[in-house]
Amino acid sequence: MTGGGGGAGAVARVVVADDQTVVREGIVMLLGLLPGIEVVGAAADGEEAVRLVAEHAPDVVLMDLRMPRCDGVEATRRIRAEHPATHVVVLTTYADDDSLFPALRAGARGYLTKDAGGEEIVRAVQHVMSGEAGLSPNVQRRLLERLSDSAAAGGAAPAGTAPGTGSGAAGAPFPAAASPVRRELPDGLTTREAEVLSLVAEGLSNAEIARRLHVSTATVKTHINNLFAKTGVRDRAQAMRYAFQYGIARPPGSSGT
Repeated sequence: MTGGGGGAGAVARVVVADDQTVVREGIVMLLGLLPGIEVVGAAADGEEAVRLVAEHAPDVVLMDLRMPRCDGVEATRRIRAEHPATHVVVLTTYADDDSLFPALRAGARGYLTKDAGGEEIVRAVQHVMSGEAGLSPNVQRRLLERLSDSAAAGGAAPAGTAPGTGSGAAGAPFPAAASPVRRELPDGLTTREAEVLSLVAEGLSNAEIARRLHVSTATVKTHINNLFAKTGVRDRAQAMRYAFQYGIARPPGSSGT
C-alpha cells in the first residue's frame, strides 16, 4: 500500500481497529470504496492497533471501544501519548455517556456510531485531519445536553479541554467529566448506572429507558447487568428496593425537596 503523504487534499492513511472479524473486514471493504482514504492496517484489538500505528504512522485510526487485551479507550490514550500526529476517530455501537466521555478524555478527536454512512466517515476523517472534531450529530447533541446540564447545576465544571487529551490537535472543548457525582454512590456504581437504576425504580422498561437516555436497548441491558452484578440484586423488584434504600430513587408517594 502506498502512502498518501501530508498536505491539503492528501489521501488519509487509516488503520481500522475492531475485534469482530466480519465487522472489521466490512469496514475495510467500505473504506476501500471511499475517495481520499487508504487503509494501511487492520487490528483485532487495541494492543495490535498501537503496534500498527507505530509501524505505519497512519493519519487516523478508526477505533472500536469494546475489545480484548487492550480496549479502545486505553489504546487511544497510548496512541495520542506516543504518536500525537495520529488522530483517533471512535467507530462504535455505543453512544452512552460511559463510552463517549472516557474516549474523548483519552484523546479521541471524533466519535461515530456504526450506523454512520461512508460520507459521514470520510467527513469525520477530514475534520480531524484539519484540526476539527469529527462528531456525529447525536454525539454533538449529547455533548450540548451535558454542557447544559453542567451549567444548570451551577457551572462548576468549565467547558475546557478534557483531562487526558493532552496537547493534541486543536484541543477542542469537551466536558471535563461525564457528570459530577453529587455524592458517593454505593457498591462502585457509575453515575450512568445509578441513572439507569433510578429509571428501573420508576418502573420503566428497557425500551423506555433507552428512549429517555437516547441510547440503544442493548446499552441499557449492559448497564442493568453491570449494576445487578455490583449490587447483588437478582431482579427488578430487588433493584427497586435497593434504589429506595440508598436514595437513588424515591418511593412512590414520598415527598422531597
